[in-house]
Amino acid sequence: MVITNLDVSIQSLKEYTLSMIEKCQESVDLSVEYMIKKDMKNTKKVIREDDDIDILREYIRDRSIELMALKQPLARDLRYIYALCDISTELERIGDYAANICRESLEIGEEPFIKELIDIPIMKEICCEMLKDLWDALGDDNANLAYEIAQKDNEIDELYERVRQDCLQVMHNNPDENINQGMRLVFIGRYLERIGDHITNICEKIIYAKNGEMIEIG
Repeated sequence: MVITNLDVSIQSLKEYTLSMIEKCQESVDLSVEYMIKKDMKNTKKVIREDDDIDILREYIRDRSIELMALKQPLARDLRYIYALCDISTELERIGDYAANICRESLEIGEEPFIKELIDIPIMKEICCEMLKDLWDALGDDNANLAYEIAQKDNEIDELYERVRQDCLQVMHNNPDENINQGMRLVFIGRYLERIGDHITNICEKIIYAKNGEMIEIG
């Protein structure tokens, strides 16, 4: 098979996207880990490092536009570049949600948690597992793996509903003391639920890039 300049450019774009996935996985993981440890210093660091994800998103977007305009790719190549550009947008949103988790953590601060954190760490672990597998799915152009990853989003949805109900109950029992933190924990659960949604969207883009088939999962 002849390797063209366009092939090299697309591969480079793909590698930058894989790097984004790695950074997002780290941000999601650390956002919850530092929240549990009440490590305010490193929580602020995760927020600052979201800029690195934004920079990668801008590079991938600009490079994608340049390739489409100057190389005029056809068929599968055009589809692949389009998919990578869209994936970078989804990853940028994941980075934003990780930063939002950190901001809620800073607002909670050093005060004791109003409830034992059980489901939120599990949600985080599932999101990180999905992102890890996502790296493999994109790296190998594995549409079947992408479809399997997306199925895990149902688990995240169920856990979020449990977080929401538990927090509402705790807030109801003692609204004067618990309502502020309770709402912040609900927001954190919601951000993790949205991260799962964006990962699912990325899975759909991988399937589209590989098979040329636009499907909606879930």
